[in-house]
Amino acid sequence: MSAAAQEKISNVQTDAERWNAGEVLRWGLGEFHPHAAIASSFGAEDVVLIDLAARVRPDLRVFTLDTDFLFAETYELLEQIENKYGIRVERMKSLLTPERQAELHGPALWSVDPNKCCSLRKVEPLKVKLSELTAWATGIRRDQAPTRANAKKIEWDEKFGLVKMNPLADWTRDNVWEYIRANNVPYNPLHEQNYPSIGCTYCTRQVQPGEDPRAGRWPGFAKKECGLHASE
Repeated sequence: MSAAAQEKISNVQTDAERWNAGEVLRWGLGEFHPHAAIASSFGAEDVVLIDLAARVRPDLRVFTLDTDFLFAETYELLEQIENKYGIRVERMKSLLTPERQAELHGPALWSVDPNKCCSLRKVEPLKVKLSELTAWATGIRRDQAPTRANAKKIEWDEKFGLVKMNPLADWTRDNVWEYIRANNVPYNPLHEQNYPSIGCTYCTRQVQPGEDPRAGRWPGFAKKECGLHASE
């Protein structure tokens, strides 16, 4: 960690736990602009994060990891968000086209080695983007998964080497949906079809009543993260 970043984090980390999401974003997007950006997969939390950030900084930067395998509804929502907030979402892609990946690693890599597929199509493009930034903000919540339970609102991201903000860390699912409805935030219609967590088409299924909200991700594999927020 650079000494300057370490000092900035240590000065505010304890206080930040008492800040609301807007205050976290106001600090981070102000402190590190223009080298701070929102990471978005356009799930419910992420559209809330964009709406909150736009209130703080209309010239916010947003990027997404376009795996080439996203749902049509996700691509449509991305365009809605761009139009509503007057922004251009930066789309990060794998160096490998889907066809080239199939040539090198076999067809339907996600069905054989989903970790490798996520690494090629998500983690590697993320590394490229984060190498350009000093800080990034994510929509993760502590109650989403055990791997996220200890997330701080402001922390040092050891894995990628920059400041990480998790403004919604202490929000619940109900908080997220109350905000969406109260503020008319566009959201993915798949959420209303039993898709609480939406990733790629090949690795996301509907969740049945009583199942964990992330049970629909990578069905058939003991995998709950794509490698962006936790080491696997």
